[in-house]
Amino acid sequence: MKLRAPLDSYDTDRAVAEYRERGFALIPGVAAEETLELMRERTRDIMLGKVVHEGLFFQLDGTTGEYETLEFGKGWEGPSESYRKVEKLERDPVFRAWIDNPLFERIARAVLPGDIVTYRSVVMGKGARGGTLLPWHQDGGAFWGLDRDPQLQIWTALDDAPEEAGCVELLPGSHELGLARPLGGMIPDPIVREHEPEKRSVKVPARAGDVLLIHNYVWHRSGVNRTDHPRRAFSVCYMSATTRCVRKKRAPRIFPPAFTK
Repeated sequence: MKLRAPLDSYDTDRAVAEYRERGFALIPGVAAEETLELMRERTRDIMLGKVVHEGLFFQLDGTTGEYETLEFGKGWEGPSESYRKVEKLERDPVFRAWIDNPLFERIARAVLPGDIVTYRSVVMGKGARGGTLLPWHQDGGAFWGLDRDPQLQIWTALDDAPEEAGCVELLPGSHELGLARPLGGMIPDPIVREHEPEKRSVKVPARAGDVLLIHNYVWHRSGVNRTDHPRRAFSVCYMSATTRCVRKKRAPRIFPPAFTK
């Protein structure tokens, strides 16, 4: 899986420093076009059922654009390019190769000590003239079922993600506030109103192949896609291999190692 430029041309020190300070950092022009096309084609094939891996997680997008109307727990619902999420993509060799690319390894090892595993590897999609408005949220807390929260997600734009396609919007420095509530996930409206994020938030349009480093605690959200083209991204959450699953209802999860080749 090719990078668009030589590995040493990317200023990872600057990106990691910005990620630590603001909670996010954009690295332009990372994935080569042939790499993007491989991941886009594989996304289509998985969504349409042409490529099948046991145990993938699927969530079909809604039709109203409202997060509250999404349905959960249905999994695969037949061939469609309107799946909002496809998870556990570390099971696919195309996505696995991108998870382990040398730029991501350099970044992850600058942030995380020791051996590294992945919590989730997911394509998040917003279909043409569709998608869902994702409210302000954080990616951590008790809902994630871990003995400590991860810190690093690396997000790759598979398609152009301008503002009108529902680009990612983030609140700089909000990762320093910790969790808004112990459960994590969506930030309750009273807390949102208290912090007035719209006064300081930053929309981050991305071109296909751009990469975002995102701290799990930074407040972020995204809108619907008002363009005639799909807006898909592949996000990987990296964490220390010493992290343990603490869920009780089912057997504890085992997390796939990263950067082992």
